[in-house]
Amino acid sequence: MTGVLRLVALTGEQGISAAGAVSRFLRSICRFSLLVARTISRTWLIFRNPDLTIVQMFNLGVGSLPLVAVIALFLGSETVIQAIYQMAGIVPMRYLGVLVCKSLTTELAPVIISMVVAGRVTTGIAAEIGTMKATEQLDAMQVLRLDPIRYLIVPKMVACCIMVPVLVIAGEFIAFLGSILTVALSVDMTMQTYLSGLRLFFSAVDLYMGIVKTVVFGAVVALTGAYFGMEAKGGAEGVGKATTRAVIAAAVLILVFDFVIAILVL
Repeated sequence: MTGVLRLVALTGEQGISAAGAVSRFLRSICRFSLLVARTISRTWLIFRNPDLTIVQMFNLGVGSLPLVAVIALFLGSETVIQAIYQMAGIVPMRYLGVLVCKSLTTELAPVIISMVVAGRVTTGIAAEIGTMKATEQLDAMQVLRLDPIRYLIVPKMVACCIMVPVLVIAGEFIAFLGSILTVALSVDMTMQTYLSGLRLFFSAVDLYMGIVKTVVFGAVVALTGAYFGMEAKGGAEGVGKATTRAVIAAAVLILVFDFVIAILVL
């Protein structure tokens, strides 16, 4: 009898814990949605302080270019190696360029580069805003009648929405250069055959779709970092936890929105 009562008590505790976790998750979604709505509604205010956005474009975008260049170079090379392995004995090698082109323009370059940018930018935004909250700078801004969303979050979101597509375009160019170098140095194929394969089934729609959806990824990168930064609690330890949660959430949301966009468009 005692064992049955313990089992019932344990089941009740687990149920209460699960219900609490679901409740916290739903509240987080509501708060995040509210932050998104407030940020979008203030987007037009960037024209009053364009210098804030320009500074963020340089810090968040240009500062990420060296990292993106290195990742993109090896991404193009690795795509060629994996394509050769997958095609061996199944698809003629003259279609190698087709597979590389489709893979890079539609999925690999936009998603992976956006995740790389998220790893650098989202953590930085979360740490910056989280530190400002821990040191009561956000409270001081509100006392001075300065809107933290307008002066902190909106410039970052607009900068990411502009610079993430720019970084993806640059990354795709570098990735194609990396693939060309790999073919020239380690693949038994003429360069003319590979380049003709790149152009064979190239579609501008694929390129545009891959770039346009990175605007959404850029908003995800900025807003996720801002949300977890504003939700940070517990001083320096809380800021550290917020940055970790922010980059995990950004990576998950990038994949979720990539799936949603693919379903809607394709």
